[in-house]
Amino acid sequence: MIPRHHDGLPGLFDRARALASTGTRRVLGIAGGPGSGKGTLAEKLLGELGSAAVVVPMDGFHLAEEELRRLGRRDRKGAPDTFDAEGYLALLRRIREGTGTVYAPRFHREVEESYAGAIPVDPDVPLVITEGNYLLLDDGPWAGVRSLLDEAWFLDQAQDELVSRLIERHVHHGRTRAHASEWVHRSDMRNAEIITPTRERADLLVTDF
Repeated sequence: MIPRHHDGLPGLFDRARALASTGTRRVLGIAGGPGSGKGTLAEKLLGELGSAAVVVPMDGFHLAEEELRRLGRRDRKGAPDTFDAEGYLALLRRIREGTGTVYAPRFHREVEESYAGAIPVDPDVPLVITEGNYLLLDDGPWAGVRSLLDEAWFLDQAQDELVSRLIERHVHHGRTRAHASEWVHRSDMRNAEIITPTRERADLLVTDF
């Protein structure tokens, strides 16, 4: 049975600090559905560990808007096949090698595009924190991600809380509330149905932080 975390942020800080103190490069994965707080938790860990960690979000591998339109997938943005999963895998492998500086892309939600070479991962950083929806998906190229993570946490949040957070996020980034609600129920929560079962591949379930 996968343990649930009940020690709040201090306990999570301790686990991350232990990973960063092994004397060799470690990769921590934070998975969960849309709106579960993956990015928030990753940034809190970064704030605590400082130069001992760097955050590399999976979202940097969103396919570009132009490519999504070409493929006819624009209305499903956020689904597993709307990311460059092979590119993400290749980056994780380079990160694990830990030789030389590796540059990762960063997704900018305000323009719905990723910028290449935006996040430097220097070879002397002991802990790389990567976060995203599909880190534990056991399907297609995504299935290769789990073996590249030294530890994987899954943010296990109630569905009604996710819906509320997601609608507010979309409104904040320019959608009308009606459009935000339609998108969340049609796209985000459909993706959440794919993501939730993957928690069985995590080392730790996190419900509060």
